[in-house]
Amino acid sequence: MPEKMLFSSVIESQGVPFIAHITGESGYEDGEWVEGKEEPKGMTGIILPLSNDDLKYLENGKYTEKEKKLLTVDQIPEGTKIEYKGQLFTVQAFKDYSDYTDVNIYLMRWRAK
Repeated sequence: MPEKMLFSSVIESQGVPFIAHITGESGYEDGEWVEGKEEPKGMTGIILPLSNDDLKYLENGKYTEKEKKLLTVDQIPEGTKIEYKGQLFTVQAFKDYSDYTDVNIYLMRWRAK
């Protein structure tokens, strides 16, 4: 197996700040069900427009120019809301390249406010 390509230092030095609204775990508290609370968490990543190969029909539907690709060292659950430059996105898909690199790659779908 080839060695992993390590890009975390590039993400940390060249990345941009964004806010991930991560929902905490739900569970029972004093016998009552409590939904997990949404907590904003500042993160760093590289946010790119989708390439022409990405702009096609996939199992999640058609992507447009408003969707973005996010590269980060953080783990982000699918469905997480992302805030970047005043725009909202939802983490739609995760591309698993963990055998090759230390960076996680996510597709983010643009959402109207």
